[in-house]
Amino acid sequence: MAKRSTDPISITEALGEFVSENKLQKGIDKVDVLSAWYALNPAFEKYTTAIRFEKSTLIVNLNSSVLREELKYGKEQLRVKINETLQREVVKELVLR
Repeated sequence: MAKRSTDPISITEALGEFVSENKLQKGIDKVDVLSAWYALNPAFEKYTTAIRFEKSTLIVNLNSSVLREELKYGKEQLRVKINETLQREVVKELVLR
């Protein structure tokens, strides 16, 4: 059983400790990355058929070949914007299918 600390800590610190102790950061990152993708452009929701985040790689399936080709030119900028939204380097590669 973990030893209790009598020192007061903030809710942010307590939640941070809870997340790290229970190894929940990967799941939280998945949810945050998906939200950041859709927040980039509301039209992405209409054209995205599937989206996965695995091992620092965001894989996005699109149903529009025209949009896919257009986004391939700015793929690196999209990746940077997602990481800026998350305020840390989470996505290392973006794959558009």
